[in-house]
Amino acid sequence: MAAHLHPELETLGEAGLRRLQEGRLRTQWERVAATSAHYRQRLGARCNAPLTLAGLAEIPCTTKDDLRASLERRPPFGEHVAVAEQDIVRVHRTSGLTGQGMTLAQTRADTERTAETGARAMVAAGVRRDDRIVHCLNYQLWTGGLTDHLILEAAGAAVVPFGVGNTRGLVDAIRDLGVTGISCTPSYPALIERVLRHEVGIEPRDLGLRIALFGGEAGLDDTTFRRRLEETWGFAARNANYGLSEVLSILGSQCEQTGDLHFHPGEVVYAEILDVATRQPQPIAEGTTGELVCTHLCKEAQPLLRYATRDVVTVTGTGPCACGRSAWRFRVTGRTDDMFNVRGVNVFPTAVRRVFSDHPQLAGGQLRIVLRGAGPYDRIEVRAEAADGLAETAFPAATETLERSLKRALGASARVQLLPFGALPRTAHKTSWIEREP
Repeated sequence: MAAHLHPELETLGEAGLRRLQEGRLRTQWERVAATSAHYRQRLGARCNAPLTLAGLAEIPCTTKDDLRASLERRPPFGEHVAVAEQDIVRVHRTSGLTGQGMTLAQTRADTERTAETGARAMVAAGVRRDDRIVHCLNYQLWTGGLTDHLILEAAGAAVVPFGVGNTRGLVDAIRDLGVTGISCTPSYPALIERVLRHEVGIEPRDLGLRIALFGGEAGLDDTTFRRRLEETWGFAARNANYGLSEVLSILGSQCEQTGDLHFHPGEVVYAEILDVATRQPQPIAEGTTGELVCTHLCKEAQPLLRYATRDVVTVTGTGPCACGRSAWRFRVTGRTDDMFNVRGVNVFPTAVRRVFSDHPQLAGGQLRIVLRGAGPYDRIEVRAEAADGLAETAFPAATETLERSLKRALGASARVQLLPFGALPRTAHKTSWIEREP
Protein backbone atom coordinates (compact mmCIF):
# COMPACT_ATOMS: atom_id res chain seq x y z
CA MET A 1 0.00 0.00 0.00
CA ALA A 2 1.32 3.45 -0.91
CA ALA A 3 2.05 6.06 1.77
CA HIS A 4 -0.85 8.18 3.03
CA LEU A 5 -0.66 11.35 5.10
CA HIS A 6 -4.27 11.28 6.35
CA PRO A 7 -5.71 7.84 5.50
CA GLU A 8 -9.02 8.54 7.25
CA LEU A 9 -9.74 11.19 4.58
CA GLU A 10 -7.85 9.71 1.64
CA THR A 11 -9.71 6.39 1.80
CA LEU A 12 -13.11 7.81 2.80
CA GLY A 13 -15.95 6.21 0.83
CA GLU A 14 -18.43 8.12 -1.33
CA ALA A 15 -21.27 8.01 1.21
CA GLY A 16 -19.07 9.23 4.07
CA LEU A 17 -17.63 12.02 1.95
CA ARG A 18 -21.10 13.12 0.87
CA ARG A 19 -22.27 13.40 4.49
CA LEU A 20 -19.20 15.45 5.36
CA GLN A 21 -19.73 17.73 2.36
CA GLU A 22 -23.42 18.27 3.15
CA GLY A 23 -22.66 19.32 6.73
CA ARG A 24 -19.86 21.64 5.74
CA LEU A 25 -21.88 23.24 2.92
CA ARG A 26 -24.69 23.99 5.36
CA THR A 27 -22.33 25.81 7.72
CA GLN A 28 -20.45 27.54 4.90
CA TRP A 29 -23.65 28.76 3.26
CA GLU A 30 -24.91 30.32 6.50
CA ARG A 31 -21.65 32.22 6.90
CA VAL A 32 -21.39 33.32 3.24
CA ALA A 33 -25.02 34.45 3.14
CA ALA A 34 -24.41 36.57 6.25
CA THR A 35 -21.00 38.07 5.46
CA SER A 36 -20.35 38.19 1.69
CA ALA A 37 -21.72 41.40 0.16
CA HIS A 38 -21.13 39.93 -3.31
CA TYR A 39 -23.37 36.91 -2.79
CA ARG A 40 -26.00 38.78 -0.70
CA GLN A 41 -26.45 41.26 -3.55
CA ARG A 42 -26.33 38.59 -6.24
CA LEU A 43 -28.63 36.01 -4.65
CA GLY A 44 -31.01 38.27 -2.73
CA ALA A 45 -33.80 36.41 -0.93
CA ARG A 46 -32.18 33.08 -1.81
CA CYS A 47 -29.73 33.79 1.04
CA ASN A 48 -32.55 33.29 3.56
CA ALA A 49 -33.15 29.65 2.60
CA PRO A 50 -30.95 26.65 3.43
CA LEU A 51 -28.72 25.16 0.73
CA THR A 52 -27.94 21.51 -0.01
CA LEU A 53 -25.59 19.90 -2.51
CA ALA A 54 -28.58 18.97 -4.66
CA GLY A 55 -29.73 22.59 -4.62
CA LEU A 56 -26.37 24.01 -5.71
CA ALA A 57 -27.40 23.77 -9.37
CA GLU A 58 -29.94 26.56 -8.71
CA ILE A 59 -27.12 28.96 -7.81
CA PRO A 60 -25.60 30.82 -10.81
CA CYS A 61 -21.93 30.15 -11.49
CA THR A 62 -19.32 32.66 -10.35
CA THR A 63 -16.86 33.58 -13.12
CA LYS A 64 -13.42 35.15 -13.14
CA ASP A 65 -15.00 38.30 -14.61
CA ASP A 66 -17.36 38.42 -11.61
CA LEU A 67 -14.35 38.33 -9.27
CA ARG A 68 -12.53 41.06 -11.19
CA ALA A 69 -15.62 43.29 -11.02
CA SER A 70 -15.93 42.56 -7.30
CA LEU A 71 -12.31 43.59 -6.76
CA GLU A 72 -12.78 46.79 -8.76
CA ARG A 73 -15.81 47.78 -6.71
CA ARG A 74 -14.10 47.17 -3.37
CA PRO A 75 -10.30 47.02 -3.61
CA PRO A 76 -8.10 45.36 -2.61
CA PHE A 77 -9.99 42.21 -1.49
CA GLY A 78 -13.34 42.56 -3.28
CA GLU A 79 -16.97 42.47 -2.25
CA HIS A 80 -16.75 38.69 -1.95
CA VAL A 81 -14.41 38.93 1.04
CA ALA A 82 -16.19 37.43 4.06
CA VAL A 83 -13.92 38.33 7.00
CA ALA A 84 -12.62 41.47 8.65
CA GLU A 85 -9.37 42.72 7.11
CA GLN A 86 -7.51 42.18 10.40
CA ASP A 87 -8.24 38.45 10.09
CA ILE A 88 -6.30 38.24 6.80
CA VAL A 89 -2.77 36.92 7.38
CA ARG A 90 -1.50 36.39 3.83
CA VAL A 91 -2.01 38.18 0.51
CA HIS A 92 -1.16 36.89 -2.97
CA ARG A 93 -1.85 37.97 -6.53
CA THR A 94 -2.49 35.81 -9.57
CA SER A 95 -0.12 36.00 -12.52
CA GLY A 96 -2.76 37.47 -14.81
CA LEU A 97 -1.73 35.44 -17.87
CA THR A 98 -5.35 35.45 -19.09
CA GLY A 99 -6.23 38.97 -17.94
CA GLN A 100 -5.74 41.35 -15.01
CA GLY A 101 -4.24 39.70 -11.95
CA MET A 102 -6.43 39.23 -8.88
CA THR A 103 -5.70 39.87 -5.21
CA LEU A 104 -6.10 36.77 -3.06
CA ALA A 105 -6.57 36.83 0.72
CA GLN A 106 -6.25 34.04 3.28
CA THR A 107 -6.95 33.71 6.98
CA ARG A 108 -4.81 31.59 9.29
CA ALA A 109 -7.25 28.69 8.94
CA ASP A 110 -7.18 29.05 5.14
CA THR A 111 -3.39 28.79 5.05
CA GLU A 112 -3.36 25.76 7.35
CA ARG A 113 -6.04 23.97 5.35
CA THR A 114 -4.22 24.71 2.10
CA ALA A 115 -0.98 23.25 3.45
CA GLU A 116 -2.71 20.14 4.82
CA THR A 117 -4.61 19.24 1.63
CA GLY A 118 -1.63 20.09 -0.58
CA ALA A 119 0.68 17.93 1.52
CA ARG A 120 -1.57 14.94 0.88
CA ALA A 121 -1.18 15.58 -2.84
CA MET A 122 2.61 15.75 -2.58
CA VAL A 123 2.85 12.53 -0.58
CA ALA A 124 0.61 10.85 -3.15
CA ALA A 125 3.02 12.04 -5.86
CA GLY A 126 5.93 10.39 -4.08
CA VAL A 127 7.43 12.98 -1.71
CA ARG A 128 8.94 11.39 1.39
CA ARG A 129 10.41 12.68 4.65
CA ASP A 130 13.98 12.00 3.55
CA ASP A 131 13.60 14.12 0.41
CA ARG A 132 15.35 17.44 -0.09
CA ILE A 133 13.35 19.38 -2.68
CA VAL A 134 14.60 22.49 -4.48
CA HIS A 135 11.56 24.67 -5.13
CA CYS A 136 11.83 26.70 -8.34
CA LEU A 137 8.52 28.50 -8.64
CA ASN A 138 8.07 32.27 -8.42
CA TYR A 139 7.95 33.56 -4.84
CA GLN A 140 6.87 37.07 -5.85
CA LEU A 141 3.17 37.20 -4.90
CA TRP A 142 2.23 34.07 -6.88
CA THR A 143 0.80 31.29 -4.68
CA GLY A 144 2.98 28.66 -6.34
CA GLY A 145 6.05 30.03 -4.60
CA LEU A 146 5.50 30.45 -0.86
CA THR A 147 2.32 28.36 -0.57
CA ASP A 148 3.69 25.32 -2.37
CA HIS A 149 6.95 25.67 -0.42
CA LEU A 150 4.98 25.36 2.83
CA ILE A 151 3.00 22.47 1.36
CA LEU A 152 6.24 20.59 0.67
CA GLU A 153 7.32 21.20 4.28
CA ALA A 154 3.94 19.93 5.52
CA ALA A 155 4.54 16.78 3.46
CA GLY A 156 7.70 16.23 5.50
CA ALA A 157 10.37 17.20 2.96
CA ALA A 158 13.27 19.59 3.52
CA VAL A 159 12.84 22.51 1.11
CA VAL A 160 15.49 24.59 -0.64
CA PRO A 161 13.68 27.87 -1.55
CA PHE A 162 15.44 28.76 -4.79
CA GLY A 163 12.75 30.51 -6.84
CA VAL A 164 13.30 31.44 -10.51
CA GLY A 165 16.33 32.76 -12.38
CA ASN A 166 20.08 32.09 -12.00
CA THR A 167 19.92 28.61 -13.51
CA ARG A 168 23.66 28.07 -13.11
CA GLY A 169 23.33 28.81 -9.40
CA LEU A 170 20.49 26.30 -9.25
CA VAL A 171 22.73 23.58 -10.68
CA ASP A 172 25.38 24.36 -8.07
CA ALA A 173 22.79 24.26 -5.27
CA ILE A 174 21.49 20.85 -6.39
CA ARG A 175 25.01 19.43 -6.42
CA ASP A 176 26.21 21.07 -3.21
CA LEU A 177 23.15 20.46 -1.02
CA GLY A 178 22.34 16.85 -1.87
CA VAL A 179 19.00 17.72 -3.46
CA THR A 180 16.86 14.68 -4.34
CA GLY A 181 13.96 16.39 -6.13
CA ILE A 182 12.91 19.51 -7.98
CA SER A 183 9.63 21.42 -8.01
CA CYS A 184 9.17 23.58 -11.13
CA THR A 185 7.21 24.10 -14.35
CA PRO A 186 7.41 21.32 -16.98
CA SER A 187 9.17 23.63 -19.43
CA TYR A 188 12.00 24.60 -17.04
CA PRO A 189 14.11 21.41 -17.40
CA ALA A 190 14.77 22.31 -21.06
CA LEU A 191 16.51 25.50 -19.89
CA ILE A 192 18.46 23.62 -17.21
CA GLU A 193 19.60 21.08 -19.82
CA ARG A 194 21.20 23.85 -21.87
CA VAL A 195 23.15 25.14 -18.88
CA LEU A 196 24.28 21.64 -17.89
CA ARG A 197 25.57 20.76 -21.34
CA HIS A 198 27.02 24.10 -22.44
CA GLU A 199 28.28 25.62 -19.17
CA VAL A 200 28.85 22.72 -16.78
CA GLY A 201 29.65 19.88 -19.15
CA ILE A 202 27.50 17.17 -17.57
CA GLU A 203 24.29 15.37 -18.48
CA PRO A 204 21.01 15.88 -16.57
CA ARG A 205 21.17 12.34 -15.16
CA ASP A 206 24.46 13.25 -13.46
CA LEU A 207 22.57 15.46 -10.98
CA GLY A 208 20.99 12.33 -9.46
CA LEU A 209 17.50 13.74 -8.94
CA ARG A 210 14.98 11.10 -7.82
CA ILE A 211 11.72 12.94 -8.41
CA ALA A 212 10.38 15.98 -10.28
CA LEU A 213 7.19 17.71 -9.12
CA PHE A 214 5.64 19.72 -11.93
CA GLY A 215 2.89 22.33 -11.98
CA GLY A 216 1.87 25.69 -13.41
CA GLU A 217 1.53 24.45 -17.02
CA ALA A 218 -0.06 21.72 -19.06
CA GLY A 219 2.17 19.10 -20.63
CA LEU A 220 2.61 16.10 -18.34
CA ASP A 221 -0.38 14.29 -19.88
CA ASP A 222 1.72 14.12 -23.05
CA THR A 223 3.25 10.66 -22.62
CA THR A 224 6.00 11.30 -25.18
CA PHE A 225 7.05 14.50 -23.40
CA ARG A 226 6.99 12.75 -20.01
CA ARG A 227 8.97 9.77 -21.31
CA ARG A 228 11.63 12.05 -22.78
CA LEU A 229 11.97 13.90 -19.46
CA GLU A 230 12.34 10.69 -17.48
CA GLU A 231 14.81 9.17 -19.93
CA THR A 232 16.91 12.35 -20.05
CA TRP A 233 16.92 13.08 -16.31
CA GLY A 234 16.45 9.69 -14.67
CA PHE A 235 13.82 11.03 -12.29
CA ALA A 236 10.16 10.10 -11.82
CA ALA A 237 8.11 12.92 -13.38
CA ARG A 238 4.87 13.74 -11.56
CA ASN A 239 2.12 16.22 -12.31
CA ALA A 240 2.07 17.08 -8.63
CA ASN A 241 0.31 20.38 -8.12
CA TYR A 242 -2.63 21.05 -10.39
CA GLY A 243 -4.64 23.86 -8.86
CA LEU A 244 -6.13 27.32 -9.22
CA SER A 245 -5.00 30.10 -6.92
CA GLU A 246 -8.50 31.46 -6.35
CA VAL A 247 -9.80 27.99 -5.37
CA LEU A 248 -6.93 26.02 -3.81
CA SER A 249 -3.23 25.94 -4.54
CA ILE A 250 -3.34 22.17 -5.16
CA LEU A 251 -6.52 20.41 -6.21
CA GLY A 252 -4.98 17.37 -7.84
CA SER A 253 -1.83 15.34 -8.23
CA GLN A 254 -0.77 12.07 -9.76
CA CYS A 255 0.07 9.19 -7.48
CA GLU A 256 2.77 6.58 -7.99
CA GLN A 257 0.26 4.14 -9.55
CA THR A 258 -1.41 6.19 -12.30
CA GLY A 259 -0.79 9.02 -14.73
CA ASP A 260 -4.16 10.55 -13.88
CA LEU A 261 -4.81 13.27 -11.30
CA HIS A 262 -6.57 12.48 -8.02
CA PHE A 263 -9.06 15.13 -6.84
CA HIS A 264 -7.68 15.29 -3.31
CA PRO A 265 -9.59 18.02 -1.39
CA GLY A 266 -13.14 16.65 -1.54
CA GLU A 267 -13.78 17.50 2.11
CA VAL A 268 -13.00 21.22 1.56
CA VAL A 269 -13.90 21.77 -2.13
CA TYR A 270 -17.06 20.38 -3.74
CA ALA A 271 -16.59 19.69 -7.46
CA GLU A 272 -19.13 19.68 -10.27
CA ILE A 273 -18.59 19.06 -13.98
CA LEU A 274 -20.77 21.09 -16.37
CA ASP A 275 -21.39 20.30 -20.01
CA VAL A 276 -19.51 23.02 -21.91
CA ALA A 277 -22.40 23.64 -24.34
CA THR A 278 -25.52 23.20 -22.18
CA ARG A 279 -24.00 24.27 -18.83
CA GLN A 280 -25.88 21.40 -17.15
CA PRO A 281 -24.25 19.34 -14.36
CA GLN A 282 -22.93 15.95 -15.46
CA PRO A 283 -22.33 12.89 -13.26
CA ILE A 284 -18.79 12.42 -12.04
CA ALA A 285 -18.42 9.11 -13.83
CA GLU A 286 -15.72 7.59 -15.97
CA GLY A 287 -15.72 9.24 -19.40
CA THR A 288 -17.53 12.44 -18.38
CA THR A 289 -16.00 15.57 -19.92
CA GLY A 290 -16.86 19.15 -19.05
CA GLU A 291 -15.87 22.33 -17.23
CA LEU A 292 -14.74 21.92 -13.62
CA VAL A 293 -16.83 24.03 -11.22
CA CYS A 294 -15.76 24.36 -7.57
CA THR A 295 -17.52 25.40 -4.35
CA HIS A 296 -15.60 26.12 -1.16
CA LEU A 297 -16.86 24.18 1.85
CA CYS A 298 -14.59 25.76 4.48
CA LYS A 299 -12.88 28.82 2.93
CA GLU A 300 -13.01 31.88 5.20
CA ALA A 301 -11.47 34.91 3.48
CA GLN A 302 -12.82 34.78 -0.09
CA PRO A 303 -15.31 31.91 -0.31
CA LEU A 304 -16.64 31.04 -3.76
CA LEU A 305 -19.87 29.34 -4.78
CA ARG A 306 -19.90 27.35 -8.02
CA TYR A 307 -16.75 28.96 -9.40
CA ALA A 308 -16.39 28.20 -13.12
CA THR A 309 -12.69 27.38 -13.44
CA ARG A 310 -12.61 27.34 -17.29
CA ASP A 311 -10.65 24.09 -17.08
CA VAL A 312 -12.14 21.26 -19.14
CA VAL A 313 -11.55 17.90 -17.46
CA THR A 314 -12.26 14.28 -18.33
CA VAL A 315 -13.04 11.82 -15.54
CA THR A 316 -10.83 8.72 -15.88
CA GLY A 317 -11.83 6.73 -12.78
CA THR A 318 -14.08 6.78 -9.72
CA GLY A 319 -13.38 3.52 -7.89
CA PRO A 320 -10.53 3.02 -5.42
CA CYS A 321 -7.11 3.50 -7.01
CA ALA A 322 -4.32 0.95 -6.71
CA CYS A 323 -2.68 3.40 -4.27
CA GLY A 324 -5.65 2.96 -1.91
CA ARG A 325 -7.09 6.46 -2.35
CA SER A 326 -10.81 6.78 -3.02
CA ALA A 327 -10.82 10.19 -4.77
CA TRP A 328 -12.04 10.33 -8.36
CA ARG A 329 -9.37 10.70 -11.05
CA PHE A 330 -9.23 13.01 -14.04
CA ARG A 331 -7.17 14.65 -16.75
CA VAL A 332 -7.22 18.32 -17.76
CA THR A 333 -8.00 18.30 -21.47
CA GLY A 334 -8.24 22.03 -22.21
CA ARG A 335 -9.48 25.44 -21.15
CA THR A 336 -12.65 27.07 -22.39
CA ASP A 337 -10.85 30.42 -22.75
CA ASP A 338 -8.01 28.85 -24.78
CA MET A 339 -10.34 26.99 -27.14
CA PHE A 340 -10.41 28.50 -30.64
CA ASN A 341 -12.57 27.77 -33.67
CA VAL A 342 -11.18 26.81 -37.08
CA ARG A 343 -13.88 26.64 -39.77
CA GLY A 344 -16.45 25.31 -37.32
CA VAL A 345 -14.08 22.97 -35.49
CA ASN A 346 -13.35 23.72 -31.79
CA VAL A 347 -9.64 23.17 -31.08
CA PHE A 348 -7.82 23.05 -27.73
CA PRO A 349 -4.06 23.83 -27.60
CA THR A 350 -3.51 20.61 -25.65
CA ALA A 351 -4.86 18.66 -28.63
CA VAL A 352 -2.33 20.33 -30.94
CA ARG A 353 0.51 19.52 -28.56
CA ARG A 354 -0.67 15.93 -28.28
CA VAL A 355 -0.54 15.48 -32.08
CA PHE A 356 2.93 16.97 -32.30
CA SER A 357 4.31 14.87 -29.44
CA ASP A 358 4.35 11.78 -31.66
CA HIS A 359 6.74 13.27 -34.22
CA PRO A 360 10.51 12.67 -33.83
CA GLN A 361 11.21 15.67 -36.10
CA LEU A 362 10.24 18.03 -33.25
CA ALA A 363 12.11 19.18 -30.14
CA GLY A 364 10.12 17.74 -27.24
CA GLY A 365 6.91 19.72 -27.79
CA GLN A 366 8.49 23.16 -28.18
CA LEU A 367 5.83 25.04 -30.13
CA ARG A 368 3.61 28.13 -30.19
CA ILE A 369 0.10 28.37 -31.64
CA VAL A 370 -0.41 31.67 -33.46
CA LEU A 371 -3.87 33.27 -33.33
CA ARG A 372 -4.29 36.34 -35.55
CA GLY A 373 -7.26 38.48 -34.58
CA ALA A 374 -10.37 37.42 -32.70
CA GLY A 375 -11.33 34.41 -34.85
CA PRO A 376 -12.85 32.16 -36.01
CA TYR A 377 -9.83 31.13 -38.06
CA ASP A 378 -9.21 29.62 -41.48
CA ARG A 379 -6.49 27.26 -40.27
CA ILE A 380 -4.35 26.24 -37.31
CA GLU A 381 -1.07 28.18 -37.40
CA VAL A 382 1.85 26.71 -35.47
CA ARG A 383 5.49 27.70 -35.02
CA ALA A 384 7.31 24.52 -34.00
CA GLU A 385 10.93 23.85 -33.15
CA ALA A 386 12.79 21.13 -35.05
CA ALA A 387 14.62 18.37 -33.23
CA ASP A 388 18.29 18.92 -32.51
CA GLY A 389 20.27 17.72 -35.53
CA LEU A 390 17.43 17.81 -38.08
CA ALA A 391 18.89 19.33 -41.24
CA GLU A 392 17.10 22.33 -42.69
CA THR A 393 16.89 20.49 -46.01
CA ALA A 394 14.49 18.12 -44.22
CA PHE A 395 12.21 20.93 -43.03
CA PRO A 396 9.81 20.98 -46.06
CA ALA A 397 9.04 17.25 -45.85
CA ALA A 398 8.68 17.40 -42.06
CA THR A 399 6.38 20.42 -42.32
CA GLU A 400 4.13 18.63 -44.79
CA THR A 401 3.96 15.58 -42.49
CA LEU A 402 3.03 17.72 -39.49
CA GLU A 403 0.31 19.57 -41.38
CA ARG A 404 -1.21 16.30 -42.56
CA SER A 405 -1.13 14.93 -39.01
CA LEU A 406 -3.00 17.93 -37.63
CA LYS A 407 -5.61 17.75 -40.38
CA ARG A 408 -6.14 14.03 -39.82
CA ALA A 409 -6.36 14.26 -36.02
CA LEU A 410 -8.27 17.51 -35.53
CA GLY A 411 -10.24 17.89 -38.77
CA ALA A 412 -8.88 21.39 -39.44
CA SER A 413 -6.38 22.71 -41.99
CA ALA A 414 -2.98 23.71 -40.64
CA ARG A 415 0.04 25.80 -41.55
CA VAL A 416 3.26 24.88 -39.75
CA GLN A 417 6.43 26.98 -39.66
CA LEU A 418 9.37 24.80 -38.65
CA LEU A 419 12.13 26.62 -36.74
CA PRO A 420 15.73 25.56 -36.00
CA PHE A 421 16.40 23.83 -32.68
CA GLY A 422 16.73 26.40 -29.88
CA ALA A 423 14.78 29.15 -31.67
CA LEU A 424 11.96 29.33 -29.13
CA PRO A 425 12.72 30.77 -25.68
CA ARG A 426 13.02 28.54 -22.61
CA THR A 427 11.95 30.03 -19.31
CA ALA A 428 11.77 29.28 -15.61
CA HIS A 429 8.36 30.96 -15.52
CA LYS A 430 5.06 29.78 -16.96
CA THR A 431 5.21 29.21 -20.70
CA SER A 432 2.31 30.48 -22.80
CA TRP A 433 1.73 28.12 -25.72
CA ILE A 434 -0.46 30.66 -27.57
CA GLU A 435 0.80 33.80 -29.31
CA ARG A 436 -1.99 36.25 -30.05
CA GLU A 437 -1.43 38.80 -32.80
CA PRO A 438 -3.73 41.65 -33.96
